[in-house]
Amino acid sequence: MAQVHLSETYACVPSTERGRGILISGDPKSNNILYCNGRSVIIRNLDNPQNVEVYGEHAYPVTVARYSPNGEWIASADVSGIVRIWGTHNGFVLKNEFKVLSGRIDDLQWSPDSLRIVASGDGKGKSLVRAFMWDSGSTVGEFDGHSRRVLSCAFKPSRPYRIVTCGEDFLVNFYEGPPFKFKHSQREHSNFVNCVRFSSDGSKFITVGSDKKGIIYEGKTGEKLGELSAQDGHQGSIYAVSWSPDSKQVLTVSADKTAKIWEISQDGNGKVIKTLISGSGGVEDMLVGCLWQNDHLITVSLGGVINVYSASDLEKAPCTLSGHIKNVSSLIIFKNDRNMVLSCSYDGVVVKWIRGVGYFGNINMKGHAPIKCCIAVEGEIILSGFDNKVWRAPIQADECGSAEHVDVGSQPKDLSVALNVPELVLVATDSGAVLLNGLKVLSSIDLGFTVTASAISPDGTEAVLGGQDGKLHIYSVSGDTLTEEAVLEKHRGAITVIRYSPDVSMFASGDANREAVVWDRSTREVKLNNMLYHTARINCLAWSPESTMVATGSLDTSVIIYELGKPASSRTTVKAAHLGGVYGVEFADECSIYSSGEDGCVRLWAITPQ
Repeated sequence: MAQVHLSETYACVPSTERGRGILISGDPKSNNILYCNGRSVIIRNLDNPQNVEVYGEHAYPVTVARYSPNGEWIASADVSGIVRIWGTHNGFVLKNEFKVLSGRIDDLQWSPDSLRIVASGDGKGKSLVRAFMWDSGSTVGEFDGHSRRVLSCAFKPSRPYRIVTCGEDFLVNFYEGPPFKFKHSQREHSNFVNCVRFSSDGSKFITVGSDKKGIIYEGKTGEKLGELSAQDGHQGSIYAVSWSPDSKQVLTVSADKTAKIWEISQDGNGKVIKTLISGSGGVEDMLVGCLWQNDHLITVSLGGVINVYSASDLEKAPCTLSGHIKNVSSLIIFKNDRNMVLSCSYDGVVVKWIRGVGYFGNINMKGHAPIKCCIAVEGEIILSGFDNKVWRAPIQADECGSAEHVDVGSQPKDLSVALNVPELVLVATDSGAVLLNGLKVLSSIDLGFTVTASAISPDGTEAVLGGQDGKLHIYSVSGDTLTEEAVLEKHRGAITVIRYSPDVSMFASGDANREAVVWDRSTREVKLNNMLYHTARINCLAWSPESTMVATGSLDTSVIIYELGKPASSRTTVKAAHLGGVYGVEFADECSIYSSGEDGCVRLWAITPQ
């Protein structure tokens, strides 16, 4: 049995939401940052972005995660109002779990002594903010004064302790304690107040809002000191703010697609000293999150792009980290460069990764619809979407050239190309198959059964189509016609995937009833039996380049690798490869395999023979 270990992780980017700020936070003692995507908390090191850990123990989508000031623990919160407190030493260790609010938690902060946590968000009645002891969950104060969702909260990082909250009722509320009691309210903003943050020394705090304003207050009393200057100010909603470590400057990000660095004077007024412009100006370039982490200035766009600037050298081009926000449903490896992998997510994003480097650019799809299937031939990718169209697009550096499409009349279920005759494409549809020559429909054939998966041989002379009934139908292909040659019955569930081996002597199939089968192409007999080790449907399947191994990925979150010539029981299993399920597998070579999944991540696994 071979051994498999994780070699590299190409991480997803933060989940974003239009019109809302998102939270990204850092470890006070290192260059680790935390952000959230779906049910995952991503721990990422800025010095080595491939150094990624993923915490996936929440049952609901996570909204915020923060290190304790002593760096020992992480508190993360989700849309159900749950806060989990956990450590990262020797694996993930859960310390406590508390039900804090009745609805979504939008922000949380630790007290500077790491003993208390305040959380704010949505809920029933007045329960929109709560502060509690981290070890017992006991409440430490009353937080009256808000009537609508509380978007942000902050804990004064020095004594005497204070808590400030702000939200959709345009209010900034100030509490003294512990135990915390309402002291007073400020209504300086005329729209949602999106974020509040104390300076590192606790002398001031700042609020920013959808009214394009930033207001600075005295940290101990909560009285207004000044404002961010309107001159050179933001032209859109300000979603997030972060202080410099020396408490003299702040970083803000806005829907106007800019980040600004402000000098904060002693009297509490701010003037712009640098504007950082994001992207090319599309909606995806709106900035929704930021963090000033040691010498790093971090901004996050609506499209999930993370730009990391050097605070000490703002003229230096930023390091860009990007990736997927949604489920990665397809992986593509080009035969002539197996160190490069393309990944496609169903929201239409195609990302290029380089082995040992990580993110290497997005492939601009120029308005393509969400992607269902994606395959590659030399210098070109062929895609099908949820719009009944099949697209062919030449890959040119970091974008697809002018993509052209053909409407096949119904939604493609699967897509396969004859690798030696790349103009010939077989498209599986609900009721049959469509044969394409380039972008010309050769024929549209009703096969009389519900088709769920397909594959065409590299020379284009044979096709295998799988049905909802679990049967494999083998056809000879001649011109624009399919002639049925045989029906193979072994599966007990709908066929989900079919793939020919690279040497074309075999093909493999997987089904929704968790079984995979390897078939001998010439005899049509089962070559590898009893591949029944998943606990849920098989979503994807891949062959190694030498046709010696088959890998399957499943909804059960695992990848299983089988070796031809050995019994299926000697398989190698990668458990919990992707939270939510594995949707793509592809061998890089005989010693390594890529996987992708619902968690938005792509992983590279090293295979060591025993």
